[in-house]
Amino acid sequence: MSERILMIEDDRGLAAMVAEYLGASGMNVTACHDAGTGLATLERGGFDALILDVMLPDRDGFAICRTVRGRSTIPILMLTARGDEMDRIVGLELGADDYLPKPFHPRELLARLRAILRRAGSSTAPGEPVLRFGRLEIDRNARLARVDGQERPMTAYQFDLLCALAENAGRVMTRDMLMNRVRGDSHETFDRSIDVHVSRIRSAIEDDPARPRRILTIRGSGYVFARLQDEAE
Repeated sequence: MSERILMIEDDRGLAAMVAEYLGASGMNVTACHDAGTGLATLERGGFDALILDVMLPDRDGFAICRTVRGRSTIPILMLTARGDEMDRIVGLELGADDYLPKPFHPRELLARLRAILRRAGSSTAPGEPVLRFGRLEIDRNARLARVDGQERPMTAYQFDLLCALAENAGRVMTRDMLMNRVRGDSHETFDRSIDVHVSRIRSAIEDDPARPRRILTIRGSGYVFARLQDEAE
């Protein structure tokens, strides 16, 4: 079954090119050219991923990303004509799974899209399907993280990062190690993206994200997933 992709992009020529290219690769692309139509189309459901332009005529793409992420865990790939790193960081902080600056090669877009789709639908990794750390439960079958039984939403990329850290509890993981574990065919282009995703994970699972106890920063090295004193080995 082909993946259904929604693209919200005001450049009709670019949207048509992307739809044709992805269509030739077996994907079904629906293109909308403004935020209002795009959000209404997304609400009808049935889409596997969203390609979202930052610069739209009626609404900022970052605001759309925030709105969508508040309702759904659908994978989001953001596009922008602005190549500034801060734009990428803002998009990731708002919950985007990946970020691609314009101009781009359609082959790279396809590779990144396939990677986030694969992460969103990946099967359980070897080992116990549910990892438990006190109040935190990581269900790799359902691809859900829960604290005190309450689901804590995060993107597919962030869930994979959390799994990579939890599976190596007590071990320092460098940014390169984490990127190699979770990126698939989609290369994160800057180390700081890991920091942004970790910040989002902390916001989801830590009691006080500003003073994390679970995911600790090891200055100059990376991160470590800590076992708390009241947890059994």
